[in-house]
Amino acid sequence: MLPSRRNDTLSKLFFRYMRWWMGRRFKEVNVLPFEPKPGHSILLLTNHFSWWDGFFANYSAFTNLQRRLYIMMQHDHFVKHWYFKYWGAFSMKKASRDMLESLTYSAGLLNDPRNLVTVFPQGELCSNHITHIHVEKGIAHLIKQIKGPCQIVYQCTLIDYFESLKPRAYIHLFDCGTAGEVPFEELKQRINDFHQQALKNQVNIPH
Repeated sequence: MLPSRRNDTLSKLFFRYMRWWMGRRFKEVNVLPFEPKPGHSILLLTNHFSWWDGFFANYSAFTNLQRRLYIMMQHDHFVKHWYFKYWGAFSMKKASRDMLESLTYSAGLLNDPRNLVTVFPQGELCSNHITHIHVEKGIAHLIKQIKGPCQIVYQCTLIDYFESLKPRAYIHLFDCGTAGEVPFEELKQRINDFHQQALKNQVNIPH
């Protein structure tokens, strides 16, 4: 496992650049209203449908959730984009002992209430149109190791164009409960209930 070398100053500069860059490629990026629990770190579980997903997580971490972003990346992607380690990325090799080390590392980060760790629970890229979110068992292993108060948040990002040539991104955030208080099977059900609700809400989204 390759750890993060997060630098707060570089992370803030990167967010400013990223917000400008996304503004050139998206008509809008909208984070729908959500109140994080004070004094809690955040485990952010997000749907994974595009190359942009880490940037969407970064966007909501800075603009709404107001936590220091960390993000788990596949090892080969991390090596290719090694500079991401300075804004919170760390590596994970799926189906290996290294993966367990990455999950333990994530739990350690989440013991600090200032932090937010992004994990893609599906473990692979899936269509933005799917109606069921598969949650890998590694999420349960991660949650069991968290010692501090940690809010589990599901982020569902959906894309629409409407009248524009550029896409609009809508980030739906849902409170799944606190680590250690929600059984894994119930957590999976809550994520899928929230995902279904986001799809319904998206139909009537104002534009």
